[in-house]
Amino acid sequence: MSDTSNGERPRPQYGEYASAAEQRARIQVPHPEDLPAQAPSTPAPPAPPIWGTMPASPARPAPGEMANRVITIGLLAYGAVSVVVSFFSLLDLATIIENAYRAAGIGASFANGASAHAWGIAAAIVLVVGFSATAWWAVHAMRRAKVSWWIPLVGAAVTYIFVSVCAAVPMFTDPALLRYITELS
Repeated sequence: MSDTSNGERPRPQYGEYASAAEQRARIQVPHPEDLPAQAPSTPAPPAPPIWGTMPASPARPAPGEMANRVITIGLLAYGAVSVVVSFFSLLDLATIIENAYRAAGIGASFANGASAHAWGIAAAIVLVVGFSATAWWAVHAMRRAKVSWWIPLVGAAVTYIFVSVCAAVPMFTDPALLRYITELS
């Protein structure tokens, strides 16, 4: 600090004893009396937001954007129902193949049950993973306001190609079907 032996107040080191005028001069802020008077027609600045109030609602999406969302969500909902039904059916793939044999008129019964069970589980997992990836991609596109109605269609087509391959492996390795195909030739 400074010397206080002569009875005067010590000189401040950091400006804590500065007058209001000295402070304004130092930070270069004009005094309100020095400012020109505002015209009465000038609108007042907006009031600060009150905590707990809802923000203004965003603008409504364009009609095409709304149709895109409705179609995408509808296709995803349809896909979700299809995935649930197909998932449980694929877990019993041997019964599905046996019913296909009867419908096709193949006299023999399906004999590759262990392989069908394993490939059915694989197909069910592929189905769920494919739908999940498709749904994530579609929702991500909708959030970015991109055209997304085609994503569930393409996702379903690609997923069902892989599911069909998984389901076809045990069927085309079954000796009964191979015998039936060679008899037709």
